[in-house]
Amino acid sequence: MNTKLTLSLDKEIIEKAKIYAKGTGRSLSEMVENYFKNLVSTSKDEDIHPKVKKIIGRIKLPEDFDEEKIKAEYHKEKYGL
Repeated sequence: MNTKLTLSLDKEIIEKAKIYAKGTGRSLSEMVENYFKNLVSTSKDEDIHPKVKKIIGRIKLPEDFDEEKIKAEYHKEKYGL
């Protein structure tokens, strides 16, 4: 059951949040609800950020993917290590 909630926020923040929500295909209400869910979550699964939950299972890596090798190459390129 949905219940109405009235919030008082800085006008500029609201406008930026509306633009962000529209750009991500969500409503402002959905974003606020997900934020509150994240704050009050108790299980490990609920601790996962909603953006991460959205992409879990969508990325398929090759069987021979070596995460450590990729990290090392990235750090070498970025930091010259």
